[in-house]
Amino acid sequence: MSTSQEQPADPGPPPRRSPTSTFLEKAAIVAAPSTVTFALLYYYGSLYIKAYYSTLGVLPEDLGFSVQGIVANSTSAIFVPLCGLLAGGLAAFLLFGWLGRALAGPQRAVRRRTAVIWLLALGVAMMILGLPVFFTDLVSLFPEGWARRFIPALMVAVGATLAVCAVHLRLSESTGIRVRDAPATERTWLAGGTLLLGLLTVSLFYAMAQYVADVGRGDAQLDAEEGYVDTPIVVVHSKVPLTHNAKRIAFKDHGSESAPYRYEYRGFRVLAKAPDRFYLVSYASRYHDRRVVMLPDDGTAWLEIRGA
Repeated sequence: MSTSQEQPADPGPPPRRSPTSTFLEKAAIVAAPSTVTFALLYYYGSLYIKAYYSTLGVLPEDLGFSVQGIVANSTSAIFVPLCGLLAGGLAAFLLFGWLGRALAGPQRAVRRRTAVIWLLALGVAMMILGLPVFFTDLVSLFPEGWARRFIPALMVAVGATLAVCAVHLRLSESTGIRVRDAPATERTWLAGGTLLLGLLTVSLFYAMAQYVADVGRGDAQLDAEEGYVDTPIVVVHSKVPLTHNAKRIAFKDHGSESAPYRYEYRGFRVLAKAPDRFYLVSYASRYHDRRVVMLPDDGTAWLEIRGA
């Protein structure tokens, strides 16, 4: 009696993925970093606008900037530190590669462990010195001013980078081992490296925010000291006399024959325009004596723009 052995059914070729699903996956890979980048540009642009106009005495919340306008204000503010971060990232990448090659091989295992210990100790020490600034200024070792705003965050960033380098050297001893098959010690080092990368990102984000705010304040002071030369000069024609403390503003009453806009004021510059008001400043004012005049945009006056 013969028996026949059943052959397993041929599953056939794997199902083909549709072009649409492939396109959506690739689009998601591109869109996620783009979204984060756009959000960062918007945040830094908001910081710049707030610092700039608050320094000049204007309420930035009243101005109603568009999203495109906010993002456009961030590009010039972050260009220099972004170039510095890219250069620093390239230097760190090259350092990681050089150390990995210089300490590779079992014959250099002792030197590798020594380098790991020293890099980790130095990185942790720098982070401990800089981290208190993120929470309070009372325990900071740095004087007030730019040193307290930038050095601690940069110390944390450099310390986290050194610690990440130590983790890289430690984990490079076990190349080829999958994460799920790695021993608990290796997974602990991997988790610590992930945490250090997060701390590095936070410190750079904090330092960049402080830099953008300082640039906004500095640009505002420079523009005020130069007499607001990039803002348009206007002649105000008003129905009623204006009460203001701006200096060197020429006033002229044209009389009833020029009604209803009989009062004329010369010497103002438009500092900013909100939906329902104008922010005016005298062309002769400087940063130390700046006086901003809020003129309601309610039909009691109209502005004749003469250009910058």
